[in-house]
Amino acid sequence: MSDAQIGRRALLRGAGGLAALAALPSLAACGTGTSRVSSGGGKGGKTVVVRDSGGSYGAALQKAIYTPFTQETGIQVKVLNLDDAPLLAQIKQGRPQCDLINNSMMSHTKYVKQDALEALDLDRIKSVKSAKIPENQITEHAVGSSFYGACMAYRTDAFGGKKPESWADFWDTKAFQGARAMVHPDGDLPELEFALLADGVPMDKLYPLDVDRAFKVLTRLRGDIKKFWDSGPLPGVLLSRQEVTMSTVWDGRIADLQKQGVPVARQLNGMRRQFQGYAIAKGAANVDNAYKLMDFSLRAESQAALAKAFPSNPASAEAYTMLTNEERSKLAGAPQYYDKGFDTDIDWWLKNESAVTKRWLEWARG
Repeated sequence: MSDAQIGRRALLRGAGGLAALAALPSLAACGTGTSRVSSGGGKGGKTVVVRDSGGSYGAALQKAIYTPFTQETGIQVKVLNLDDAPLLAQIKQGRPQCDLINNSMMSHTKYVKQDALEALDLDRIKSVKSAKIPENQITEHAVGSSFYGACMAYRTDAFGGKKPESWADFWDTKAFQGARAMVHPDGDLPELEFALLADGVPMDKLYPLDVDRAFKVLTRLRGDIKKFWDSGPLPGVLLSRQEVTMSTVWDGRIADLQKQGVPVARQLNGMRRQFQGYAIAKGAANVDNAYKLMDFSLRAESQAALAKAFPSNPASAEAYTMLTNEERSKLAGAPQYYDKGFDTDIDWWLKNESAVTKRWLEWARG
C-alpha cells in the first residue's frame, strides 16, 4: 500500500468523511490529478483510464500490469493520480475522469454508500475464480487484489538474543527494553487491535472492538512511545537510528531495511490485513475496457508479477505458487504466515473511525 494513499485518510476524517467532501463540487478541479501514460481514445476507443495512487506503487503497476495489458490487448492505459474527494465529486457530477479505480476496499465501501460505483458483473471477470480470490474480498462493487499488513518490527540486536513473539511482548518493556513507535491516524487506522491482543483478547474475538479496554492498554505503554509515525518510511528510520527498539510497521518495509544491513526483523503474529482492490466508477466512459483491465490485473500471474515489483501481498492464492520459495518467504500473504494475521473489519471501522480518531488525538495529547 502506498504512503500517499494511506496518508490521505486524515483529510477524510477531518472533513467528516467522503459524504461531507462530496458536498464540495469545487474539489473536482483541485486534487493531485496527473497522468503517466497519455493516449487519444475516448468512449468506445482503445483506451482505459485507471486511478491509482502513484509513487513507487504506481511505477510497479505500470511495469507489472499496465504495459503487459497494452501489449496483449492493444488498449492504452491512461493513469490518473487523484485523491478520493475530488474523484468522488466528479462521479457525483456524472463526469468521472477515470474508468477503473484502484483503491483500498475500505474506500470502495465508502464509495458504495455514495452510489459512486457500478455494480459488477462477475461473469465478465473470469480471473476471480481462476486466481482463487478469497470470497470475503469479492463484493457486489469491488474485488480485492492485494493487501498490506501492519505488524511489528524490532531490532535483532536489542534484546540479547530474545525474540518478541506477540503483541504482549511489544507491551513488555521490562523483558524487551527500549522505546516504541506506533502509528498516528495520519498514517493508518489507530492500532486498537494490537492493544487488545496484548491484553489477551483472542484474534477471532477482536470485533467489535472494546474501545475503552483498548485505550486503557494503550495508556500503559504511552510513556514508552517515543514517536507516532505518519508515513511508511519513518518506522525504518527510527529503527535504523536506534531511536526505538520496536515499532509497528507495514510489513513490506522490512525487506528493504534488511537489504541495507539494518539488524531488524518482523513478527507477523497478530498482523492486521487491509486489502486493496478494483472497482468501476459509476458513469465510466470505458466500461468494457475497465472490465478487461480488471480481469487482467486479477490474474494470478499478474498479481505474482506485481509482488515481484512491489512489496504487496497478492489476494490470489494461486499467485504464490508462481513465486520462488525466496520470493514467497518475503510476503506476509504466503501460506505459512497467512493464518498468523486477521482481516480488518471494514464495517466496524466505517462506523467508528471518526469517534476513535477523535479520542485517539485527545489521548495522545495526554
